[in-house]
Amino acid sequence: MPTCPGCQQSRSKRDGHSPSGRQRYACRSCRRDFTVHSGSAFSGYRFPPEVILTALRWYFSYALSAQQVMELLAERGMDVSRRTILRWAQAFGPLLGQAVRRRRVSFGQRWFVDEVFVRIGGLQQYLYRMIDETGHVVDVLVREHRDTASAEAFFRQAQERTAGLPEEVVSDYHQPYIKALQHIWPDVLHRRSGLHRAQGITTKPVERSHIPTRDRLRNSRGLKTTATAQRFLEGFEALYALRHGHVAGVTIGCPEHDRVRQVTHLRRAR
Repeated sequence: MPTCPGCQQSRSKRDGHSPSGRQRYACRSCRRDFTVHSGSAFSGYRFPPEVILTALRWYFSYALSAQQVMELLAERGMDVSRRTILRWAQAFGPLLGQAVRRRRVSFGQRWFVDEVFVRIGGLQQYLYRMIDETGHVVDVLVREHRDTASAEAFFRQAQERTAGLPEEVVSDYHQPYIKALQHIWPDVLHRRSGLHRAQGITTKPVERSHIPTRDRLRNSRGLKTTATAQRFLEGFEALYALRHGHVAGVTIGCPEHDRVRQVTHLRRAR
């Protein structure tokens, strides 16, 4: 018998079928009714996971608005509203980011960090991004201000989401990075450089990595708050990592939708 998603016990019995025709079970311990899909993040949605993943792949990967994704789905016989697509992006964006982070390849020992301003809700805010020397995105964070507190929050989040720390961090001459690294990562070597330096290490890799993100944000009109922007960008970076082979165990030669399927065994957050 399947495990109950509530109490994690396997003491269950068959209890008829759900309205969708799936086998339903009753837990003997907590008396909860469930199906084998109850623990999935897709449980409770009217549309099947294949439709949701298709809409998310289009919305996150290409310069398409929710209206355009809605029209593409309508051409294929699926009537999904524009608002529903935006809700899917907000609900599943962080889950896609978590699924990709669990299976991404190991990072290098040199990380490049930079911040770029983005317009969210009509206001100028800042997107902090960090990549390694091979171009793998380590983490992203949207903040309202460009100061030491924001830099510290970014490094702290990156440390929580990664298994280890780099040997060195390369940044530009933005002053808050000095105090933030001394406080959060005191044992990591900090190199300060510039984009147009003639020789040696430059910040060109991370500066160039901003281009796909800024191109995608230029076509987004639904980012009204810092929280919605963060959820959107986590989904965008997850699909970008899938397309560029930054996820371990994913076959790059297979169709992109199959790559998404290989990592999106999404479970509800507890």
